[in-house]
Amino acid sequence: MLIHGLHFRNLKGDVFGGVVAAVIAVPLALAFGVASGAGAAAGLYGAIFVGFFAALFGGTPAQASGPTGPMTVVFAGLLVEMADNLQLVYTTVILGGVVLIAMGMLGIGRYIRLMPYPVISGFMSGIGAIIIILQIGPLFGHEAKGGGVISNVMGVAEFLTQPVLDAVILAGIALLITYLTPTSIGGVVPPPLLALLLCTPIAINFFPHAPVIGSIPSDFPPWHFPAIEIEFLPLMLEGACVFALLGSIDSLLTSLVCDNMTRTQHNSNRELIGQGIGNMIAGLFGGLPGAGATMRSVANIRSGGRTPISGALMGLVLLATLLWLGPLAEKIPLAVLAGILLKVGVDIIDWRFLQHIWDAPKTDVGIMIVVFVITVAVDLITAVAVGVVLASLLFVKEMSDLQLANMNVITEVHDESPLTPEEVAVMERNAGKILLIHVDGPMSFGSAKNMVRRLETVPGLRKFTSCVLDLSDVSAIDGTAALAIDDMLRIIRAHKQHLFFVGMQSHVIQALEGFRVLSHIQPGHRYAERLDALKHAAQAAGSTHPDDRSSN
Repeated sequence: MLIHGLHFRNLKGDVFGGVVAAVIAVPLALAFGVASGAGAAAGLYGAIFVGFFAALFGGTPAQASGPTGPMTVVFAGLLVEMADNLQLVYTTVILGGVVLIAMGMLGIGRYIRLMPYPVISGFMSGIGAIIIILQIGPLFGHEAKGGGVISNVMGVAEFLTQPVLDAVILAGIALLITYLTPTSIGGVVPPPLLALLLCTPIAINFFPHAPVIGSIPSDFPPWHFPAIEIEFLPLMLEGACVFALLGSIDSLLTSLVCDNMTRTQHNSNRELIGQGIGNMIAGLFGGLPGAGATMRSVANIRSGGRTPISGALMGLVLLATLLWLGPLAEKIPLAVLAGILLKVGVDIIDWRFLQHIWDAPKTDVGIMIVVFVITVAVDLITAVAVGVVLASLLFVKEMSDLQLANMNVITEVHDESPLTPEEVAVMERNAGKILLIHVDGPMSFGSAKNMVRRLETVPGLRKFTSCVLDLSDVSAIDGTAALAIDDMLRIIRAHKQHLFFVGMQSHVIQALEGFRVLSHIQPGHRYAERLDALKHAAQAAGSTHPDDRSSN
């Protein structure tokens, strides 16, 4: 079927869910549009097109998509860096959609969920902090500074010492409504919408000095033809990749939430393709980029939405709102939108991780803090790149320590030796003559060099006559580890010791043969069983005991 999960057996629930999702989306779309610097209409355009087309072509039937905090923050940053050239930023949104489609077609969707949680926690909390910082000015009746986070932090003193009293009062009322609305009322009218409905008439009648949204087009959005300037091309490509990365993470994490609520299974790659199409069309019509939105999706599902009809209907309801209610939205105070976004920023921060920051593993906390700081102070893509590399290096270090611990260099029998009674007897009869190396589990580049050093530091290594290398329990091996084994075998040969190999799995043999490691082994010195290899090693060491005779 062209539309994933489409059926008409749940039409009533889908209609109600789509309408409820649209009601929640309106204030957020307006707020994100204003915060982006492109205007409130851009937020509505993004919610309309991303919501409609991601629902039709995506892989999560009950998901409701639209502008999100992270995407808005990146959009606003790009607008500043591209000298307020909206056409270039919208082209970047289109390119981000292209990257999302490519990711879906290449099957990358299933890998997005492999990103380490501390990295996700760090950049989500960083984005939440950015949203909060950027709303300080509007909360006090001023425009946000154009220089980004640092400029707005530097401007806090100015905002606080020169407040517009009307705006401060309205922002306070909006915050009280968003935080204190009882659940019984919030279930009928979402708090952000309630804040708009109550604060706007109050502002019109009692607080005329509070800045408002201003003009909003009330017709179908115009076409924005893509444009490229060579000067900004690297920044556009980087921005497109950031949009795609954020869009994929936001959408697929929300898809998991939808799966849990509906007991269904989403299609990750198809979801990326749908989000890509939605973002491309949003960019063509001057809309903000978007992704799967958890709040809207949860509201849609709780209201009965189960198929793409609900998400598509949300987009159509938003379009009707734009065409018929635009003049009313022009009078919404910016301070009220700032109050709504402040709540959004607080909600984006990963309080779940922060609650356990003193008890969580120190490495995870360190990664989270590094990513958070870089997200706020530098940019998101640098933060994610640093976080992923840092997490990968720390993971490799932990794995290499485990792999090294699984390498047993047995020079004398002890209680923890992985040997059978017969093997113990052979080793005891030939104490000081046979060196047994047993590796259990995978071998990778992280532990390779340390394994060589481990062998080099064996006390009295030169005194042993025979060496048995047991790789029968090695489940995986990479090229670096294969070369490390080659180094170990060269050390053994340099000491003129007899070398015996014990069974290897086929993929291990293939890796060793690829580096000609097995050329060190003499004919007849490879065994399937460790006991036979030990008996042959005993004979090579000069043993004449009858029980040391190998069956081979």
